[in-house]
Amino acid sequence: MEAEVIKAELVLPTHMSFKRIQMYEKYPKGQSKVRWKQLKQILQAEICQNYSPDEPNYVNIDSPPSMQPCKRICDITGFEAPYHDPRTNLRYANTDVFKLVRSLPNEYVQRYLALRKAAVVLR
Repeated sequence: MEAEVIKAELVLPTHMSFKRIQMYEKYPKGQSKVRWKQLKQILQAEICQNYSPDEPNYVNIDSPPSMQPCKRICDITGFEAPYHDPRTNLRYANTDVFKLVRSLPNEYVQRYLALRKAAVVLR
């Protein structure tokens, strides 16, 4: 049996992925590089345009309240807190933090609640 010889043309990509693309190949003559606008340029362009005061933009960051429920964050660690202590009303992330919450004096508990704006003011 004779081995059959088949001629095949080898198709190579225009550039190898491991090679650096030269700038003249990336940007042929006549094409310029894409320039990014800086924040100052964006602000000046938005000031020139007339937006309604209710529409949020870079100058006016007021936006309507979110429809999503707010995340419950642990008052001690800052992690997401699935639990809260009914005695102190502090949120906690795990059992180690719960032990710490129960050992806190009332003054510290009130300070943590004040940070969350959930403090009860006794008169």
